[in-house]
Amino acid sequence: MKNSLKADIMLLVVTLCWGVSYILIDVCLSEMTNMGLNAVRFLVAFFVAYICAFKKMRQPSRETLRYAFFVSIALTIVYITATYGVMYTSLSNCGFLNALSTVFTPIVGFLVFKKHPEKKIVPVVIICMIGIGLISLDSTFRPALGDIFCIGCAVSYAFHLQITDNAVRNEKVNAFQLGVFQLGFVGIYMLVLDFALHGSLAVPQSGKVLAAALFLAIFCTGLSFIVQAVAQQYTSPNHVGVIFALEPVFSGIAAFFIAGEVLLPRAYVGAALMIASLFVMEVDFKSLGKNKA
Repeated sequence: MKNSLKADIMLLVVTLCWGVSYILIDVCLSEMTNMGLNAVRFLVAFFVAYICAFKKMRQPSRETLRYAFFVSIALTIVYITATYGVMYTSLSNCGFLNALSTVFTPIVGFLVFKKHPEKKIVPVVIICMIGIGLISLDSTFRPALGDIFCIGCAVSYAFHLQITDNAVRNEKVNAFQLGVFQLGFVGIYMLVLDFALHGSLAVPQSGKVLAAALFLAIFCTGLSFIVQAVAQQYTSPNHVGVIFALEPVFSGIAAFFIAGEVLLPRAYVGAALMIASLFVMEVDFKSLGKNKA
């Protein structure tokens, strides 16, 4: 089996874990707070990632730690809004709307960081907005509170990606270390917020919630980061983008078969449009044409 195929399969497994993660978050929130769950998730993920990549984590530069401190603030907002999204809307909606960071990233890059996007961004945004309307607006044309949180999560993640992109362009910053240390910083921020809001850390009380929290931390966060970093050395960015665009598909399938969620017909049409916009955003059609030629 070719390394590129192995890498794509590894990334597909990572995407599957992320798709299932919304159901696991919902399970954990029955006994844990938003910030408490994320504190446990990210602190455990940090220690798993640090131990697995111990040799690569030696002697981090001051710049790496400084950027990790600030980049993790954006990631903290991402996971707070994502978790509140799970609390106040359907699991399927969470998966579809959170994936919109792929579309929002070039928009944020243009509006805030003055990076010119590709020409196809306009039709992509139009398709995407129609999809958002179909999946999130009710009969009174008002989105659910959770849908607003999920859209906020996607926008926050777009900012996170752009800030991270600027950080890794600094020659003094080790990109791999940056990614691991930000997990630790996010865990600390969440722990502080949880104590500030609730006075204590709510730990899992049942085996079911403990197992879900550990799976989230180890497989959906810690190991997923390591696997992604390794796999991306052997595949193309287009492959990565298209594979990650499958996350809402997996979340929708998991929500249907495990949680028994059924959306309105128009919501499925909206979901299909959103997935189409993700693929149009990620696929380089010019390169595909050249390869066929």
